Amino acid sequence: MRYPLFLDLAGQPVVVIGAGAVATRKIRTLLAANANVTVISPNASAVIRRLARTKRVRWMRRRYRRGDLRAAWLAIAATDDLAVNELVCAEAKRRRLLVNCIAPPSAGNFIVPSQVRRGGITVAISTGGASPALAQRLRRDLERFLGDEYPELLKRMSAARRAKKKAP
Repeated sequence: MRYPLFLDLAGQPVVVIGAGAVATRKIRTLLAANANVTVISPNASAVIRRLARTKRVRWMRRRYRRGDLRAAWLAIAATDDLAVNELVCAEAKRRRLLVNCIAPPSAGNFIVPSQVRRGGITVAISTGGASPALAQRLRRDLERFLGDEYPELLKRMSAARRAKKKAP
């Protein structure tokens, strides 16, 4: 059984090994969380190349090398080479880092759940890797359920909570 957790990645160094479609999706969410992202891959998607040109990510145009995770706080192994992903995960675990592995997922020590976001509300859904398709279906169902009124309700409730805390 996994322990659910929301991480504050603002300013934290994250290393992503790989720069294909899956890595690109991961990098977008890392940047949305204000992580400091370094990408290591000899090739990169057009999105990652653009992010590197605009200095949103640091792109090291080469293959992964042992020691690349030295300054990382979190790592993502997102190559299409299982052996490389396993080496990345082994190094991350030796360094006591959090590491997410695209394939095989069991090589990492955390998974990224499917998510629904509405304003300041985030709902995370996981099947523990048993059925990503079911997690996606649940996400779609929750997206329909969580309408635009919920972020407004959250704002009101937050304001009421702050006012109550200030009251004697």
